[in-house]
Amino acid sequence: MKPRISPSALLVSSVLLSLVLVGQTPTPLNSAGKQSNRPIPFHGMVSAVDQKNKTFTISGKEATRVFKVTDKTVITKGAGNAKFSDIVDNEEVSGAYWKDADGSLEAKMIKLGPTEKKSATPTPKPSATAKP
Repeated sequence: MKPRISPSALLVSSVLLSLVLVGQTPTPLNSAGKQSNRPIPFHGMVSAVDQKNKTFTISGKEATRVFKVTDKTVITKGAGNAKFSDIVDNEEVSGAYWKDADGSLEAKMIKLGPTEKKSATPTPKPSATAKP
């Protein structure tokens, strides 16, 4: 004769098993030095530059953001490389940043100058009127 397992015993054992597994599953924690998984994009006009602290500010409609530039920050202008001293007031910038645990914004990548607009150039159509 086969032993029978009651439904309540099955339910209790499955709940206990899931609790044990949840306790063993590592969860990603945002520790003090850890950054988010993906950089956050930004775009705007530079309203201030602090050469001493290596930061620049973008004033927006909703908030003003201050980005710090580190040795790991990649700065480009056009097709070439640039340096922090190339960032000036009233210049259009875009790029991506990390939000640090202390709330500061660390620039990962900065592109100086206007963003390239991908415009589809219409191809000239042949004239429908034929000349005899």
